[in-house]
Amino acid sequence: MEHIDQVFRKKRLEVRSSRVCEFCQQLDPKFGHRHPMDQMVGLTRKSTAAAHLTEDGYVQHRLVELDRLTSRRSA
Repeated sequence: MEHIDQVFRKKRLEVRSSRVCEFCQQLDPKFGHRHPMDQMVGLTRKSTAAAHLTEDGYVQHRLVELDRLTSRRSA
């Protein structure tokens, strides 16, 4: 039997059960330039920063949220 690392198996499962973050896709002009894994959130979760599969995806989501908040205040 082939040995499969637990981390690899978990990552593979997450990729199968994930989707594009709608929030980031709609509001981030640089969304298309992100690494594909940074665009993804868990399938059963809302499009929140915490739902992102990668740390970079989480950080980029939070930056979009903060940018949106600051642009509201200045308007």
